[in-house]
Amino acid sequence: MKLDRYEWQSEFALTHRAEGEVKALLLMLEARGLDVSAGVRAQVEGCSDSEQIERWIRRAVSADSAEDLFD
Repeated sequence: MKLDRYEWQSEFALTHRAEGEVKALLLMLEARGLDVSAGVRAQVEGCSDSEQIERWIRRAVSADSAEDLFD
């Protein structure tokens, strides 16, 4: 089943999708050897907007620090 065109509609699905994206973002930052401060972790974990999280994931690929996500 292809999910790239699936429209997430239920609150349950949207919440769990965002949680998975947050986890992936934090893992990516850590895998790149970037220090993830408590402040960065709190801001990322507090976000439930999938579009915002996706923007941060794109930035995380080339960021010099975790704080660069928010520039």
